Amino acid sequence: MIKSELVQRIATHNPHLYQRDIENIVNAILDEIVAAMARGDRVELRGFGAFSVKHRPARTGRNPRTGEHVSVEQKSVPFFKTGKEMRERLNREPGA
Repeated sequence: MIKSELVQRIATHNPHLYQRDIENIVNAILDEIVAAMARGDRVELRGFGAFSVKHRPARTGRNPRTGEHVSVEQKSVPFFKTGKEMRERLNREPGA
């Protein structure tokens, strides 16, 4: 599912809201999650999961094509850990 499909699905379930308003709300939520992570904060949505930033140190890597050693700078990467409720819903038996 892409963002426009999410907006469309929310609009279908809430016909009293304008699609442009739903799009603004979805964008605001996502922008706020990104801003919090950029500040180094953890974002937890109960029942869904938690977004955080992991820091990877600099290291020496290898170019798989040539085998040449290359230096890889330190970087920050986004990390998502699913919440308990989401894991349980995903692992339910079909038809249960």
